[in-house]
Amino acid sequence: MKRTFEYNGLPAHVVFGYSTIDSVRAEVEKLGVKRAIVLTTPEFEDKGKQIADLLGSLSAGVYPCAKMHTPVAVTEDAIAFFQARKADGTVAIGGGSTIGLGKAIALRTDCPQLVIPTTYAGSEMSPYLGQTEHGVKTTISSRKVLPETVIYDVALTHTLPSRFAAASGVNAIAHSAEALYAKNTNPVVNLMAAEGISVLREALPKIVANPEDREGRFNALYGAWLCSIVQGQVSMALHHKICHALGGSFNLPHADIHANVLPHAIAYNSKAAVAAVETIANSIGNQNAALGLYNFNLEIGVYTSLKDLGMPESGIEVIVDQIMNTPYWNPRKMNRGALTKLLQRVWIGEPPKYDPDQ
Repeated sequence: MKRTFEYNGLPAHVVFGYSTIDSVRAEVEKLGVKRAIVLTTPEFEDKGKQIADLLGSLSAGVYPCAKMHTPVAVTEDAIAFFQARKADGTVAIGGGSTIGLGKAIALRTDCPQLVIPTTYAGSEMSPYLGQTEHGVKTTISSRKVLPETVIYDVALTHTLPSRFAAASGVNAIAHSAEALYAKNTNPVVNLMAAEGISVLREALPKIVANPEDREGRFNALYGAWLCSIVQGQVSMALHHKICHALGGSFNLPHADIHANVLPHAIAYNSKAAVAAVETIANSIGNQNAALGLYNFNLEIGVYTSLKDLGMPESGIEVIVDQIMNTPYWNPRKMNRGALTKLLQRVWIGEPPKYDPDQ
């Protein structure tokens, strides 16, 4: 156990269960918000209108234009909408794209946020904002972007198709996996991370086998919540750096990137973070953490190739350059040769492998 550590509980009010969106008006009132805009993606606009109806006189309209990787141009357009409607708060319903937009607005206006996640992406409990401009995705850490209230309604996740649920769930697992070897990890984070991985490992196959499995859906959202908490407590490392570079450069689907990269990032760090990787292995029920995660992806039907997601092979060098030029802290030093081989395997879809420094 780490003998010296710091732990800062991030403030957030959480409502968890079935049909909890019925409390959205009361929760917005608790925040002191008088006019809230509802944020969604175009595909989720009808659900946004439902939330606006529940808000009644507290609704200042629906902005249904959130996009993946939070483009700055979309944020600027949303802020113009926010100001034109004389809004003083936001309600974001959806996945990481919508939640990211709410965070971006809060960063610039300091308005209160209420978030209703419908996936397992997990950004709702963290003070991080990833946003994209000119093909580059950057990450900002600020308490200003941390939502004040999060409503988890398990019923909403039943509409998430099983394949997307699977990829989103592995995305959540990635947060906990990296938290275990983060430079500022601690025993409390380790407990939640291990539990989050274990719960998702059991829940996701149930959802894939039966999308209406209530226990599976409930446990998956619970596990994702735990993974979201630990993401907000610690710094990020190689896995998230690769995923941010891929998302910003090639606009690839966020959850699938995380699912693809995770086994390979764990293999890369396997000899530099032995205790953390052993915990991951125990949580997924496989002696080889990296290979176990790769096989888990195959089991639940997640894409295992960046090529299948639309990334050009020439992009490998682009991503390696970004990692080497602006590296995140990582338990193992960034090595160009080993990283190139890692990305080549992810691009093809081959199993993970540890490469020694070149």
